Amino acid sequence: MRQVAGWVALAVLLGGCTTSNPVRVTRFHLDRPIERGAVAVLPAPGGDPASLEFQLYARSVSAALAGQGFSTAASGPYEAVVAIARESRPVGVAQRPVTIGIGGGSFGGGIGGGGSVGFGVGKARQREVYVTQLSVQLRRMPQRDIVWEGRAITEADTRAQAAQPQATADNLARALFTGFPGQSGRTISVP
Repeated sequence: MRQVAGWVALAVLLGGCTTSNPVRVTRFHLDRPIERGAVAVLPAPGGDPASLEFQLYARSVSAALAGQGFSTAASGPYEAVVAIARESRPVGVAQRPVTIGIGGGSFGGGIGGGGSVGFGVGKARQREVYVTQLSVQLRRMPQRDIVWEGRAITEADTRAQAAQPQATADNLARALFTGFPGQSGRTISVP
């Protein structure tokens, strides 16, 4: 029984070490077919179309749309309005990198005693994660009626490969358009 408990504990620990970061995706649409066509990919109001960050995400969104039968163009029957939000936040308790413990004890005459002192050495470090959200609205031109919208959110340890901007952009766009248009109003997890 102990061996089984040990294997379960090991499986739980290893499960926390996966490299896959699931993406939470929520989509909304009018439950009508969306004809495929050309899409102009634009930043949300206040966004800069010349920014490197927007261009990175625009390429990922364009590739994901192409996988669903859309083509990107300067103009067309649709526009995809892209918004990006990325922030870092601390996770867990800050810990010192090294702890030194000093202990001692005395035994004699049937009486025992002991004590110890421990202290951290070095600057306390706290793990951080990037939380990134990609939101896209697909609008039918020329009225700019919203026919589909979705958001995808993921988080990754700031030191992980999955936290790199290109990997994050590709992962979010792929997850957002997987199974397009998706079930309206439902939040799913995409591996």
